[in-house]
Amino acid sequence: MSLINASHDSLPYIDRPLSPSTTARAHTLIHAELDPAHSTTPHPSLPVLPAPAFSDLITAELERVAQNRRFEGGVDASRYEAIVAPAPDSSHQQWRSAVQQAYATSTHLANRVTNLTLLSSFGQNSWLIGNSQMEGVLAQLERELVALKEETEVTNRERKRKQVDVQDEMERLERRWKDGVGKVLEIEVASEMIFRETLEMRRAGQS
Repeated sequence: MSLINASHDSLPYIDRPLSPSTTARAHTLIHAELDPAHSTTPHPSLPVLPAPAFSDLITAELERVAQNRRFEGGVDASRYEAIVAPAPDSSHQQWRSAVQQAYATSTHLANRVTNLTLLSSFGQNSWLIGNSQMEGVLAQLERELVALKEETEVTNRERKRKQVDVQDEMERLERRWKDGVGKVLEIEVASEMIFRETLEMRRAGQS
């Protein structure tokens, strides 16, 4: 049976609560039927998970985290540090490296100034618009939640009403069932007694 179409014969609004001993026996029977590996083995109706296909970079990073090693490498931040001018008698290559570093630092700072200017001009409005959009999403989710709660309450009230309406009939049928079972037992006991009396009479006649 599909999990979606499964139903449970439960009448929580009119059924009497189970005693602790009955509940314990029921749990014992349930655990006896369960596979010992049920808590670690996925349900057979679940689809098989696809094998992960990480890139070499992600795989190496996962291994580093698993081994609890410190992060090494990454972006070289030394090019953004303060520049120390080489000595006047330094080589052409040293001066060239210093100029390249100064150019990289200047470009980085210019980009930061541009970004900060844009943030100062448009960041506040952008942030407020983003907040307004998120508030709209939150309000929609809250409305859906309220609607689902109301639907759940209506379903539960209807379920309770139907169960309470048939409570007297269920109790009457249960009494009739118990009386019927009792009469069947009485008939079986009487039949056994008649059988024994008949057997004794036959034995007495044979003797």
